[in-house]
Amino acid sequence: MKISVEEEQPLFDIRTESEKLFSGLAAMSAGEIGVTREAYGQGEQEALDLFKSYALKFDLEVELDAAANLVVTLPGTHPDKPCIACGSHLDSVPQGGNFDGAAGIVAGLLCLVQMRREGFTPQQNIKVMAFRCEESAWFGKPYIGSSALLGLLSTLDMEAYHRSGQIKLFEAMAKSGADVERIQNGEILINPKSIGAYIELHIEQGPVMISRNLPTAIVTGIRGAIRHRRITCLGQAGHSGTVPRWLRQDAFFATAELISTLDEHWRVLLERGLDLVITSGTVATNAKVHAMTRIPDEVSFSFEIRSQSVDALEAFYHLMQTECNNIAKNRRVKFQFDRKLYTAPARISDAWIEHLKKKSEMLDFPSETIPSGAGHDAAVFANFGIPTAMIFVRNDKGSHNPEESMEIDDFIKGTELLYHTLKEPV
Repeated sequence: MKISVEEEQPLFDIRTESEKLFSGLAAMSAGEIGVTREAYGQGEQEALDLFKSYALKFDLEVELDAAANLVVTLPGTHPDKPCIACGSHLDSVPQGGNFDGAAGIVAGLLCLVQMRREGFTPQQNIKVMAFRCEESAWFGKPYIGSSALLGLLSTLDMEAYHRSGQIKLFEAMAKSGADVERIQNGEILINPKSIGAYIELHIEQGPVMISRNLPTAIVTGIRGAIRHRRITCLGQAGHSGTVPRWLRQDAFFATAELISTLDEHWRVLLERGLDLVITSGTVATNAKVHAMTRIPDEVSFSFEIRSQSVDALEAFYHLMQTECNNIAKNRRVKFQFDRKLYTAPARISDAWIEHLKKKSEMLDFPSETIPSGAGHDAAVFANFGIPTAMIFVRNDKGSHNPEESMEIDDFIKGTELLYHTLKEPV
């Protein structure tokens, strides 16, 4: 049975409800540019409160877990059976779009409300999990809320500073009501065997589905990453007009050479069929002393490598370190690295991929598959051995920018696919 959209007396007008929720989110988190829902900050908390109120309005069970994530439950006839969970994340990147993360939570809530209004009672509990701090933009590490739930945060993770430098992760989590002592001890806060499967609906954050005219798609895997929030190149300052090239220790030119060299390695490896992306998202000279006429003695930059292959990640990381050593020797500079952050690639359940294909075909939707270049909380569940699946919804103009543009018609298709999958799981 399809979700009723255009019937004369619909059980639930999914279009109106989804537009209402997305508009409410945008209104509370929009700034001069895009939307910002800061992890463990006001924007994320307001989003959590909005979803909590909406769930209570339809008599769904609501709680905060020990990691301060929101959990909404439609009770089943056999609550002792492993639940079927879905969801996504509450936060956004700074000046991002309105649908990244939120689409998966809204879709899950709408599915549960539709089932509740139909009088449908599942066998096992169905849960929507709204996670805090999925974005690495805030504390350097992704998947904080879901990782905390499964005991995967280290002491170093908990000591990491917010991007502002004003607060540590454990302090921010404590303010949001998380049981920081248990999390710091690495305690698993939920029985993994109590989750039969985790399904995440998410916008695609690249251009593939737009190019292939796919309103929905089924995810096959999630790229892992190696990151440094800050690499610093140290050279020697000097007057721009008096120091010849052969005597310079120019930190900026050394950094530029490194990035250019790595870009060429990347191009060659792509031609050989390797799955790989590299990014340097922040670059800065020392703002306290930099000037147009001063040779920079300090440049800091971030660096990230992503791939579905562990071997590719480690190989390119070793290559990057080798090039740093070569350039440091030739240009008489030094590269200093902060903590290496590693996120493992994740494999989606083959059984769930096939199940989603069948449901897509039943609904006359595309049953095509696509890998995810971006990371998701789903990776945490998959790598913990919990059967995991993902549904992508088409989204124009990419993600992590204010131009995110998901069509409601596409969202409704993705929600309909999620709805039937939750009602009839593997």
